[in-house]
Amino acid sequence: MADPSPLQALLRAVNTLLRKRRYHTALAIIKGFRNGVVYGVKIRAPHAMVMTFLFRSGSLQEKLQAILKATYTHSKNLACFVFAYKSLCALQSQVQGETYQMHSFLAAFIGGFLLFGKNSNINSQINMYLTSRVLFALCRLAVEKGYIPEFRWDPFPLHTAIVWGIALWLFEYHRNTLQPSLQSSMTYLYEDSKVWHDISDFLIYNKSRPSK
Repeated sequence: MADPSPLQALLRAVNTLLRKRRYHTALAIIKGFRNGVVYGVKIRAPHAMVMTFLFRSGSLQEKLQAILKATYTHSKNLACFVFAYKSLCALQSQVQGETYQMHSFLAAFIGGFLLFGKNSNINSQINMYLTSRVLFALCRLAVEKGYIPEFRWDPFPLHTAIVWGIALWLFEYHRNTLQPSLQSSMTYLYEDSKVWHDISDFLIYNKSRPSK
């Protein structure tokens, strides 16, 4: 049997290392960073592409640069947060010799402050995404723990009506309070649909094309 090539030997050594339990925590932190990069790209790239080509003006090069910048920022921040969170959880567990629920909160609190604390469009979108889901989860947890009674009817339709009512009221009368991308979306749906000049910007284009 022929001797393995240097590449095969290296891969075998790496796989052997990955299977050792003593390095599991450190390797989990590294893989968490990797997953943060991949997930950030998967989430941000399509969103940035759609929003940029729908609402952003400028040349194709400027649009592509904006997409790449947004994708890089999102994936970098998310990867660094996962790395910081898992590292801080491991550190607290190592120091105290046991894992407590408070460890997760403290690690995420510090990581969130450091990585998502800057008030930017991307961080604002991520934080608002989390806010809505955290509120939903806390309501469900309160019902599970018996802090609030379980509804005998489905509250989702009422919740939906209230959210949409407030959203459109804010857009019509306090637009500056809404996040910029939401303003752009609502302007396209509710403002631009009021204006047209002929069939071209009624059905084909959102706005009439400049005459040459």
